[in-house]
Amino acid sequence: MNIILLGPPGAGKGTQARKLVDERNMVQLSTGDMLRAARTSGTEMGKMVAGVMDRGELVTDEIVIGLIREQLEGDAVDGGGAGGGFIFDGFPRTLAQADALGALLNELDQPLDRVIEMQVDDDALVGRITARSTCGDCGEVYNDKTTPWPADGNCANCGSTKQTRRADDNEESLRTRLLAYYKQTSPLIGYYYAKGDLVSVDGLASMDDVAESIKSVLA
Repeated sequence: MNIILLGPPGAGKGTQARKLVDERNMVQLSTGDMLRAARTSGTEMGKMVAGVMDRGELVTDEIVIGLIREQLEGDAVDGGGAGGGFIFDGFPRTLAQADALGALLNELDQPLDRVIEMQVDDDALVGRITARSTCGDCGEVYNDKTTPWPADGNCANCGSTKQTRRADDNEESLRTRLLAYYKQTSPLIGYYYAKGDLVSVDGLASMDDVAESIKSVLA
């Protein structure tokens, strides 16, 4: 089963993707992770990515689609290692990217089973994210109000002491990122609704409740 997770910055897409990876043997295709891996891979595509990033230029849609193609075709060659399918996280962001991804999936005879929109209230989201921290080792997410970093200073998941906060997790930066999301990415909601692929869940529910909602969508 191949799915897209849609939602504004901080909606919890990464957290839910990790749960799906652990529970359903899915493979998370994060644009940022793929670019970082490609840059050091030594492949022709990797050299192209490194050159673009070293010049300070934006990575083109064609390059990102090429990286996704490598993942999908590599999985087929390896005998279907992504037994649970793929999670597209951070891509597509625009209608042009959505068209390109759809064309690639059709070409490779791969389905797009669901597009899950994690709906949030902007003010509540800003309040939640400005209180957010993560474990620098395992990525476990904490919140100063609801799930604070353990009093003993150790991550409850892995025991690390590396509590980190993103420099742009402040109200001004968040509202700028939200504006960019609504300009670029929110049109995808109507796009996938018209195709009959879109399902919405409450992204501000507890992590476990969101996970249960997603599980029911994928059942």
